[in-house]
Amino acid sequence: MPVEIERKFLVEGDEWRSLGSGELYRQGYLVTEPDRTVRVRVVGDRAYLTIKGISTGVSRLEYEYEIPLADAETLLDTLCMRPLIEKTRYRIPIGDLVWEVDEFAGENAGLVLAEVELTDEVQTVTLPDWIGLEVSDDPRYFNSYLSQTPYSTWGARP
Repeated sequence: MPVEIERKFLVEGDEWRSLGSGELYRQGYLVTEPDRTVRVRVVGDRAYLTIKGISTGVSRLEYEYEIPLADAETLLDTLCMRPLIEKTRYRIPIGDLVWEVDEFAGENAGLVLAEVELTDEVQTVTLPDWIGLEVSDDPRYFNSYLSQTPYSTWGARP
């Protein structure tokens, strides 16, 4: 059974920018319920359908399938909720881990998050200097939430 174990953090400063190259992501949601999400994502010339279960701590079930690019683009343009998530993802290897830094655009511009996938929930992680507040348990920072309540509409922010 595929399980995603992931911690999420706010990013501080720009030091991370020189550590990896970015790739554009465009994604939307077909379902955003508390116990499941169904996402369509386009990255370059590849596309994916992802189904995620409810989070328990920093873990949740995740199933991801590659789908035809044309199908994904049609789903994004016609069936996915608005706004779509637009971001540039930077992959930054540090030690045995790969940090993924997402710099959001569109209605979520101004938000920069870092995620790191782990092999188990108690895995020790050395945080780079540019990592700020951990937001793993704050559902406002889930992409599915941002697709319904964009960062640009938030009032006070941490």
